[in-house]
Amino acid sequence: MTSPVEATLAYAEQFHHEDEILHAARQRGLEMGAPPILPGGGAALCFLATALNAKSVVEIGTGCGVSGLWLLRGMRADGTLTSVDVEPEHQRLARQAFAEAGFAGGRVRLIAGRALDVLPRLSDGGYDLVFADAAKQEYADYLAESVRLLRVGGIVAFDNVLWHNRVADPTQRDPDTVSLRELGKLVQADDRLRSLLMPLGDGLLAAVKIAE
Repeated sequence: MTSPVEATLAYAEQFHHEDEILHAARQRGLEMGAPPILPGGGAALCFLATALNAKSVVEIGTGCGVSGLWLLRGMRADGTLTSVDVEPEHQRLARQAFAEAGFAGGRVRLIAGRALDVLPRLSDGGYDLVFADAAKQEYADYLAESVRLLRVGGIVAFDNVLWHNRVADPTQRDPDTVSLRELGKLVQADDRLRSLLMPLGDGLLAAVKIAE
């Protein structure tokens, strides 16, 4: 039997509908073993990009294009999404999704490679929004890079921060879960950031950079 809390969370998740292009990209991601952000989290990314009037966005973990579509739909019409992933085939499918959605090739810069090799080459303070959905045990390193990349007033967001209900359970001590708990502590302790944990999808942690 579904509990009231479960019903409420399901209602919130289903409030955000995906069109055929998003649905097709989601199916490709699942087939390729690259589970995408859930619709509630995707809608939050679109909301954040819109609120920021974002022109320059970094995505860590392209997947097959679902989160990129949400981000692009919230960004300015002249904005550019820079997306990094270690899997070229995933990026090929993401490019297909972006084209199907009508986004010109110049709107997206896809970089194949390990995020921690690519991010240091990007400009300090040059971005409005950074979104991370890649190796969970590297999230703390992504945070450090993101704070450097963001302008004051920019936002960093991390997916999967509730990690299938494991993060809230202190008995769960696997490396990914421990890393996600550590990320939360790092964000809370950083005086340069003002944070918000949203129970959307598998958990979305966002933080505004309020100071250098």
